[in-house]
Amino acid sequence: MDSLLEKHILIAGKKQLADLVIKNAKIINVFTKEVMEADVAICDGVIVGVGDYEGKQIYDAKNKYLVPGLIDGHVHIESSLLSPKEFAKISLIHGVTSVVTDPHEIGNVAGSTGLDFMIDDARSVPMNIFVMLPSCVPVTPFETNGATLDAASFIPFLERPEVLGLAEVMNYQAVATNEATIIDKLRLMKNKNKKIDGHAAGIHGDDLNVYLAAGIRTDHEATTAEEARERLALGMYLMIREGTVAKDLHALYPAITPENSRRCLFVTDDKLIDDLVSEGSIDHIIRQVIQLGMDPLQAIQMATLNAAECFGLDHLGAIAPGYQADFFLTDDLTTLPIVDVFTQGNLVVKQGEIIQDRFPTQPNPFTDNLPAMNVKPLSNTSFALPIHSEQAHVIEIIPNSLLTNDLIEMVSVKDGFFEPSIENDWLKIAVIERHHQTGNIGVGIVKGFQLEDGALATTVAHDSHNIVVVGTNDEDMLYAANQLIKKGGGMIAVKADKELACLPLPIGGLMSQDPFLEVNTQLVSLTKEAYKLGASQAFDPFLTLSFLTLSVIPELKITDKGLFSFSKFNLIEPSIKKG
Repeated sequence: MDSLLEKHILIAGKKQLADLVIKNAKIINVFTKEVMEADVAICDGVIVGVGDYEGKQIYDAKNKYLVPGLIDGHVHIESSLLSPKEFAKISLIHGVTSVVTDPHEIGNVAGSTGLDFMIDDARSVPMNIFVMLPSCVPVTPFETNGATLDAASFIPFLERPEVLGLAEVMNYQAVATNEATIIDKLRLMKNKNKKIDGHAAGIHGDDLNVYLAAGIRTDHEATTAEEARERLALGMYLMIREGTVAKDLHALYPAITPENSRRCLFVTDDKLIDDLVSEGSIDHIIRQVIQLGMDPLQAIQMATLNAAECFGLDHLGAIAPGYQADFFLTDDLTTLPIVDVFTQGNLVVKQGEIIQDRFPTQPNPFTDNLPAMNVKPLSNTSFALPIHSEQAHVIEIIPNSLLTNDLIEMVSVKDGFFEPSIENDWLKIAVIERHHQTGNIGVGIVKGFQLEDGALATTVAHDSHNIVVVGTNDEDMLYAANQLIKKGGGMIAVKADKELACLPLPIGGLMSQDPFLEVNTQLVSLTKEAYKLGASQAFDPFLTLSFLTLSVIPELKITDKGLFSFSKFNLIEPSIKKG
């Protein structure tokens, strides 16, 4: 045989036996939104025929639905707190066979070495992990990150088959003003015919036209139906996000119609391991949208074919000849229980359990090259916050949203320094630079956590991933920060100079080396301790804390350089100046 092509043609023409034939299945046809009854013939990991076939091996689907593997169109694997290998396991259990990831988090910590780590880890797993190169490393000049990724550093990565293009372009101002650093990246991607993702938080009207003119064709930051319609009308793909903090599905659902649904897809963006275990991934979004009234076949089409077409992945997203044999079986299209999962024609999940020997165990060669914590020693006065007026800016948390409010309130002041108030829910928040020993510490006031004692801290702090700590007193904040420095990163809850619970994250201060179920157990325990300290149960306390440093999202955030106003797009003083 001269080639696989000729072999597949012969099998499709029933002149040779297929490697594997799926029989007695109800196939979800995402092209026509119909349910078909036929055999599926597979060879070399590819579907070669749908009809009446015989094969060397037969898999009896027992009248279950055969659904194309789900695709997550935008996810930060690091936000799960798992390595790509472990992230793949929990994703496959939920029928997700492909993801498009933005390794923006590890990129901001470790630059090209971080990208190498993620790509090497991803190559070893039996699922499709595609990469969009981080566009904004660093994000803005108003915070300190660990590395720089310019256009030249991307050139070697563009030759890798898993690299699809440029990830979410977050710095709109840089695009609008033709800033050379971002224009060089956009031009490189356009010259290489690569995809470019957007991040149009708070962007409307003519400003949105700027994004489209720059070649950006997707956005996952729409939070209202009006924003969704505007993006769809301009020809963008609408990424409907439902993660751990940002939950936009219910708000965007009214904008989805049969006429525009083919330009819509689902993404998780950032989802912690505990939610992945308890809820699921894209399968969870499908269940929710069906409950809102969407036809299950349309929801599945959005989660498969639409996502594949968005990224030009013409071998994925459907059960048809020429498509990769990625699919799962379920006996109910409404509740979508995942039974068996196949990738490239191989069974990787059986009766809801991962088949471990499908995953190699060799170590990642790039792990030892990732940077360690590099923090200037802290002192008892590190978190002092001078207040020179009667009023101050306060970061107000909006539950389950990346957005915050900028409150102007009369706060507690003693001897010219801010004093936390449990009664008023005014807590102190600080960001400690951890990459270059600059000694930078930004301190502010936050409302909404409802902590009654102790402190919480994490080295997952978007997007520069410094140490962020919130607390009711400086002593516990200092203890929490120092414990994370000693451990090489992680998440921690403390009270009275005592560690209540901790999840170490030694991979760049972002990810664990442990199996996903162990990480889940540690995180659940940690979250329970946070709730015991009084943390609001209306949202995830640690993921919310990690996003209070994200300066490219409105309105008020905190970085290692201080308090940041999105509307002013500059650092501001916490104190309100009179007059």
